[in-house]
Amino acid sequence: MASRNDGSKPHVKIRDILTEETGGKSYKAHKYSLDATERPTIDYGNNQIVWKKTAETTKHTKYIDLSRLCKIITQQNDQILSYFLDGSRRVFKVDDRAYYDGSRSIIFPIIAGQIGVGCCRRVDRRMVPEKFKREIVLSIPDIANAGGKPGFFQATTKKLNECEELKKLGIEFTAILPYKTLKNEEKKFEDRATACVQDKMIEREKELVAELVREGKLNQDNYLIKDGSLEYRPTQKDKVDKKRYQTFKNNYSWVLGASKNFNPEVCLDVNGKPNPGFIADLPLYHRTPVACYENPDYLGDVQFAVWYIRLRDQKRTRSPFDGILKIEKILVTDEEVSEGINSELVDTLSAYLINERNPVCYGSDLRWANHIYPIYLTESFVKSKHLSADSFLQLF
Repeated sequence: MASRNDGSKPHVKIRDILTEETGGKSYKAHKYSLDATERPTIDYGNNQIVWKKTAETTKHTKYIDLSRLCKIITQQNDQILSYFLDGSRRVFKVDDRAYYDGSRSIIFPIIAGQIGVGCCRRVDRRMVPEKFKREIVLSIPDIANAGGKPGFFQATTKKLNECEELKKLGIEFTAILPYKTLKNEEKKFEDRATACVQDKMIEREKELVAELVREGKLNQDNYLIKDGSLEYRPTQKDKVDKKRYQTFKNNYSWVLGASKNFNPEVCLDVNGKPNPGFIADLPLYHRTPVACYENPDYLGDVQFAVWYIRLRDQKRTRSPFDGILKIEKILVTDEEVSEGINSELVDTLSAYLINERNPVCYGSDLRWANHIYPIYLTESFVKSKHLSADSFLQLF
């Protein structure tokens, strides 16, 4: 590469190294974020999940009022929700690059992602950082490895990290994630690449939970609340090794997922029929009965207990589903699978979660009605660790 007139070497960009290592023609396309603006949404998700029997020991048929229990817990001034986990990713399209697929040249997007996974712990009514993991990754088409060489993407990652500009900034790429370019895939290439980054973030979340379990920090007096769904898929190694598979499930004995966004179309009433209105009409400080569901194609035989709680009065929210949290817990033991979770425990956990709501909106976050405050703080902690968009995109 030629030197500048002043005798200094030009900055070597990531796209230049990709050209050298993977070939293809860079079109130096406009770089931009692929992340949607943060706003409350209804997640019209997978309608193929199978809803089964109830998943609690008392077969409730109506809403359960928790307002009295919430007051009792407040007066006791104790706490069992101790750890809070959130994963955040920022995804950017940083290049368009043409590769030859054997018959013609096709242009594919190059996607870069920042991944942050963090956990905060409550100590004497204060939130303190407990763990944090950050990764920077690239997702490029699998066709970039035209010869199918083993270890190609690992070697290319190492080459990227030899870039002087990255060394100067103390930044490393942890992985290049190849996305599939098969024509029979329905998703757009950008969505396939983004899904690779999302899967990587989920793996880091699972690792962080496993670390907390190995360190003995989670138990019946110290639950972990994870922001979002707990629909973690066991790996192929987990599935073929019974001991490893049970360890995977045991890691979530003291973990709850709390989702701000959910698909109301798959909400079932006590008669097992789709009825999103049953969730929308949930009174303040009440919970629904607990349902059991599974998704065999994606999650294997892992079964979940799921229920909904209302944190905010519907009269003071923007939509019928604002102010409602979807709560998930993996059914770990054979007894939980056959009999369900103890209903008194469900009531207690739900009341603790309701008491975590903040009485007023904080900042300009439009999702405030569905937030619990410790998750909001954990999310803010994780996002504060991301590089700014401008600084990150300058690398390319």
